[in-house]
Amino acid sequence: MPRAISDNGRIELRLRPEDKATLTRAAALNRLDLTGYILREVLPKAEADISESERLKLSERDSLRVLDLLENPPAAPERLMRAAKAGFTLK
Repeated sequence: MPRAISDNGRIELRLRPEDKATLTRAAALNRLDLTGYILREVLPKAEADISESERLKLSERDSLRVLDLLENPPAAPERLMRAAKAGFTLK
């Protein structure tokens, strides 16, 4: 697990010796240094995780409801109309 992140871009990582040996061997087989190997393998996964968490997933029923509301929006409540006519603004 990451231990510390500092402004210089360094991350400290504690590994069991056998895990470090495995990563080092895999990096060497791919002709990469350990940092390059870890970044090549981990960054795409991190980007996919971020993308997945930021994407809104709707069921087919909910998607159709949103499209219907966009095409046929409900009338604005009277209270909102009065506030708009009075020049009310949020601060």
